[in-house]
This record gives sequence, C-alpha cells and structure tokens, in this order.
Amino acid sequence: MFDKILIANRGEIACRVIRTCKRLGIKTVAVYSEADADALHVREADEKVFIGPPPATQSYLLADKIIDACKQTGAQAVHPGYGFLSEKEAFQKALAEAGITFIGPDAHAIYAMGDKIESKKLAQKAGVSTVPGYLAAIPNADEAVKIAQKIGYPVMIKASAGGGGKGMRIAYNDAEAKEGFVSATNEAKSSFADDRVFIEKYVEEPRHIEIQLLADGHGNCVYLWERECSIQRRHQKVIEEAPSPFLDAKTRKAMGEQAVALAKAVKYKSAGTVEFIVDKNRKFYFLEMNTRLQVEHPVTELITGLDLVELMIRVAAGEKLPFQQKDVKLEGWAVEARLYAEDPFRNFLPSTGRLVKYREPVPGPDVRVDTGVYEGGEISMFYDPMIAKLCTYGKNRNAAIDRMRRALDEFYVRGVSHNVPFLAALMAHPRFVAGKLTTNFIAEEFKGGFTAAHLPPRDPQVLAAVAAVVDLVRAERHGKVQDKRVVLLNRQPIALSVSRDSYGYTIQVEDRRITVETNWAPGEPLVHAKVDGETIAAQVDPAGSGWRLFHGGGHAEALVLTPRQAELYGLMPVKAAPDTSKFLLSPMPGLLASVAVAEGQEVKAGDALAVVEAMKMENVLRAVQDGTVKTLHAKAGDSLKVDQKIIEFA
Repeated sequence: MFDKILIANRGEIACRVIRTCKRLGIKTVAVYSEADADALHVREADEKVFIGPPPATQSYLLADKIIDACKQTGAQAVHPGYGFLSEKEAFQKALAEAGITFIGPDAHAIYAMGDKIESKKLAQKAGVSTVPGYLAAIPNADEAVKIAQKIGYPVMIKASAGGGGKGMRIAYNDAEAKEGFVSATNEAKSSFADDRVFIEKYVEEPRHIEIQLLADGHGNCVYLWERECSIQRRHQKVIEEAPSPFLDAKTRKAMGEQAVALAKAVKYKSAGTVEFIVDKNRKFYFLEMNTRLQVEHPVTELITGLDLVELMIRVAAGEKLPFQQKDVKLEGWAVEARLYAEDPFRNFLPSTGRLVKYREPVPGPDVRVDTGVYEGGEISMFYDPMIAKLCTYGKNRNAAIDRMRRALDEFYVRGVSHNVPFLAALMAHPRFVAGKLTTNFIAEEFKGGFTAAHLPPRDPQVLAAVAAVVDLVRAERHGKVQDKRVVLLNRQPIALSVSRDSYGYTIQVEDRRITVETNWAPGEPLVHAKVDGETIAAQVDPAGSGWRLFHGGGHAEALVLTPRQAELYGLMPVKAAPDTSKFLLSPMPGLLASVAVAEGQEVKAGDALAVVEAMKMENVLRAVQDGTVKTLHAKAGDSLKVDQKIIEFA
C-alpha cells in the first residue's frame, strides 16, 4: 500500500479522495493554483504544492508540474480524479517513466477508449452492441449527407475526440446534415484540436444508462450495476440515480456482461464506466467508455456499500479485488443532484463570488454531500461552478426522491445564485417521479427556459402557519404575544390564530387546523418542523419587519401583523417596479467585450447589440423588439454588474 498520494485535481473530487486516504492512513498532497490558495482541498491535505496561475492550462493541466510535485513531496502515486489529466494517455506514460503509480488504467486502455471511433470498433469486436453508423472519419459535408441518407434519418454527427456535448449535432434531413457536419467539425477543431467527426443513427426517446466497472491487474472484472443519467441539460448531467427505474434484471445483466467483455478486451484495470444509450424497447447500444472515476460515482457507493476510491487505490497497489460478481449487492435507491453556482431564471448563467452563508444538510445514512467549498470561500470564474453533489438514499426510489426534496430545502446557500429551485422542480415533476425519462426530458418539459411557474405548488396556508410560528417565537422574547394574526404572504392576507401548548403550536386558518412542532430559535436559518405529522424544512431569513421563506425551491415574502395593522397596511400604496423595457441590462457580472450599435441607430428584433464575457464564455445580447438606440450607458472594456444598464432605447 502507498504511504503518500498526490491528488492531481481540485474541488469536491480532491476532497473526496482525501477523505478515503485519511481513513486508510495514507498521507495526501494537494496541488493548487493561485486561485485555489485557500481552497478546501488545500486545507484538508497533509501537504500542498503551488503549481501556477489560475488558468488550468497553466497549472492543473501541466503534467510536468504534477510530476515535479510528486518528486518534491515523495508521493508514490497520483489519483487524477475526473477531468483535467484523468484521461490523458501521455500523463500516465510520463508518470510511469518517473516511477510514479497512476491510480487508474494503463495508457493502452486510455488510448483505446479515448477515441470514439476506435472504441466503437473495439466494442464491435468484443461483441458489444453498437449503434448503426459509419465509424470512419468523414472527409466533407457532401459525403456526410450521403452517409446520413444510407443510415437513415435522424442521425447524430459527433466529434471523434469530443466530450461535454461539444461537436455534436442532430440532423433530420440533408440540409441539417450538411450544416451539422460543418458546425461539428469547426467545434471539434477549436475544442479538441481534432476535426474528425463520424455519424451514427440517432436513437429516439433515448435514455443514458451507464455501467460501473471495477477491474484488477489479475484478470478479475465485475460490474457494479447501473446508473440512470438521462436528466441532462445541453448534454451535461444534472440528476443521476442508481439503479435505473427502467431496466429489468435481464437487460441489467446483459449490459453488465457486455461492459465487462469490453473492459477485458483492453485489459482494463481500475474503476471505469461504460456508457450506453437505451431505446424505449430496452435495446441498448455502446456510447463510450470513461476511463476514470465518474462525477456520479457516489450513488453506486450508496447502493453497494463499496468505496470506489479505496478500491482504485488497492488495485493500483497491486491487490486483487476482494469479491466476485456474485458478492456485489444492490440495496435500496440513491439519487444525486448537482448544485451549481448558476442562475436558472437567467438561462443558467454562471454566478461567481463569495459564499456569504453556506450550510449543508446534516449528513447521515440517507444524506451525503460531496463538496469542495466552505462558508466564506469563493466560487472562482476559472473553474467549474459546482458547489456540491447532494446525494440521498432510501429503501426505494420514492423514498430517495422524498429525502432529496427535503435535503434541497435544507441546503442553505447565500452570496451566489444557485440552481436549487431548478433541482426542486425536477424532483417534484410528475414525469420524473413516474420514471418516464429520456435525455430530452429538460428540453421537452422546460421549453423556453425555467421560470417560477415550473416550481412545485406550495400550500400557502402551511407557509403562513410557519411564518406565524416563527414570528410568535420572536415575539415571546419581547412579551408581545397575540393570538389573532394576519399573515401577508406575497401581500395576500391570510387571517389565522396561533396558540401554543406542551406539544407545539396550533394554527387555525378558516376551517382548517394545522399543527406545527418545532424547536426553532431566533437566529437559526432553518426551521425543521413537523407540520400535521409531516417532516419539512424551510429556510427563513429576516426581511425588514417580516420574513423571507424558502421552501420547495421557491420563496415567499411574509409579513405577520395584527388585524388592525393589516387593515392599515392595505391602505398603503404599492411601489411599482421600475420600467426596464427601454433598457438593455447586463444579465450577469462580466466584461463588456463589445458594443455592436451606435446612438441613433435603428435595430430589429434579433439583432446583436453587445457581447458580455463571463467565466471565459462570450454571451451575445440581442434586441427583443424593434427600436432606436437613444443612449449608450457603457462602453467596450467596462466591468458590469448584474442588471447594469448598457443601452437605452428611445
């Protein structure tokens, strides 16, 4: 076994590897860039080594700096996590030449599975079911059209060296095939320095289901069941679960055995994942193999009781797997949601800044949080904006989903925008709960983007009851308790009475009686309560003389008043929201890269007006209606705040 391991990564996956190493008594080394000097993984490791400026191309992606850090600290092995250098054949070779163990597969397996065209050829040889298609590089757009016609529309045009949704286009006719070939080729060239693309049949109503593998260096290979990863946005996974609600035992076994056959064909060693696309009739086709630990590996750990990082380390150290296929258990159900610093109400624009407040759900047998952040830390513009991976476990799928809904309510994040409202909407969606999933789920169910209308319906009387109890607890400290109250919930009055006894609180709303049991105390951001016997969590922030309640992904303004105060409040004028229809506002903090119009210029709906750069991405802002530019309030090179004026129209 190793004495010291260097983690060639950052964020939550680096912290995840450190956690297992500590349990095994292995010392750890963290590497970090300037942007990560105060990062959680740096704090938790036994040693740290600085490797360069914030851009990953100048730090985390430089194999030489990682190897130098190993030599400097005496680390005998490197765990690459995922992303960065985890699937770089040259990195594995360079480590081997330096006498350092790579905790992962060997260079041959990385190479063989890293190229989508070659991996599909290998899969066919190994007897793995593959999607009908043309697996050679395609020379030009005209040839792409001919091949697409032969396969039969719809087809998927894909970059051979692709990943993360880049270099992928769906075509339903000749024109789309020609256009898609050009776009995919250009994207592949700029993203991967490899412009090869291939074409395969596009599977309609597809599910993305993957098989987790584990193999040692002694010829043993097992599959650890499957993960359903169909809930995706722009080809990026959002929700994962294990097992899949769609597979039957026969299909599960067939997929697992084919995945093992592919792994054995390349003499695979370590943890790996074979991804399949599955149609509505449970026919499955090989998609690709990820020769590393997956982001979503925790759900597999929860249903099997195994620690995949520990097993990767033991395999890399030359040990045999301590179990056979027949010993792998599958118990219960696990769901993972990825929490990102992004604004789902603004088309998921990334959000950067300080985590002013950060409190995770309490971990336990049914809740797991993998994170690389802490309260007061920064969400950097240089890296993936993940805040945490939230996983829940239950005896069955409904139990795991119910626990996830409550855990999302318990996840308290302030200072940056986050996607908890979107995740809450997904968890409550009837189609998701029914398990009727495809990779098009989000595109189909959230056409036109995500809005507050997509959030699960809330019971206003329950929210009013919670607000009344919270306000009563605060009032008791000042001796100003009154039982008759009116809760203005988003300015809508709800008259109620509230009383307290040894068992909790009783709220009478019209003909309804609501019981609330809670130990909430002023200053606590979370109200954990039993409402009519059902356990709930609500976030509560003081807001002036009232409260702001967060529950089920949404929030409500609550003002608790006496009946007379409510009567007078109803006479007060409502301040109208400012009219911003004549302005182009910045949808995010960023740099105004360019302005495409001048004062006095007429514009048409859809015309490009300006480009805002944020987190290394350019966002083109377009006119939503015809008009004339009256005033330019900002110029190229300016730093912008959210909702800052850029252009005013006449």
